[in-house]
Amino acid sequence: MSFLDSMNIAGSALTAERFRMDVALQNIANATVTRTAAGEPYRRKQVVFQERAVSFADALKTEAARVEGGGVRVTQVVESQRDFIPVYDPSHPDANEEGYVMMPNVNTTEERIDLMAAANAYNANLTALSLVKSLALKALEIGK
Repeated sequence: MSFLDSMNIAGSALTAERFRMDVALQNIANATVTRTAAGEPYRRKQVVFQERAVSFADALKTEAARVEGGGVRVTQVVESQRDFIPVYDPSHPDANEEGYVMMPNVNTTEERIDLMAAANAYNANLTALSLVKSLALKALEIGK
């Protein structure tokens, strides 16, 4: 595995974690939306990651014939199927006959924790990328 592969792996993680942060921020922004285009409250979205697997045989191939692999990618964004939260507010335009408004299934505390976890993972991968970069620079200095 060359240092460029290491940079690609860390780069894929940076991209995936950034997307995870964007989805968490979208969930927070829509935490009070009671009606979407589908006619129901906003549903929490979650990101699904998948390993970009590289087999041992692929790792042994020559650099010219290598198949890109390793790292992580976002495979899909799924909507949470948790129940909506009923809130009593008879004056709300979306209230039902009993005066309850169905609010999104977004817990802002959970979203903030998810956002912090994604930011920590992003920073860890940024540190790893910085380390690979400094190792490559040190390797170039050997020839001087």
